[in-house]
Amino acid sequence: MPAETHMERSPLSRDEIVTLVRDRLSDILEIEPEQIKEGDSFSDDLDADSLALIELVEALEEELADRTVGFRIEDEDLQDLKTVRDAVDYVHSRVGD
Repeated sequence: MPAETHMERSPLSRDEIVTLVRDRLSDILEIEPEQIKEGDSFSDDLDADSLALIELVEALEEELADRTVGFRIEDEDLQDLKTVRDAVDYVHSRVGD
């Protein structure tokens, strides 16, 4: 297995990813994690602007870099991330169990 895809720690469960995304979003948007639901739209429900989404991507990339070497959310994939569930599913597909 090439080093750049080597998993350094065990994969994350979907629930762990939901918690991670909620925690990072709550810090960025200054709201309680419990207020963030998987079905929430970033723009319509959470009033997250493009800067908040960039901050979320950076926070997730930083957090997940030690699980998957070189973990990145590709720029062209950002347009498909409209809801919290989209972000969770994207991360889960890359580093999930």
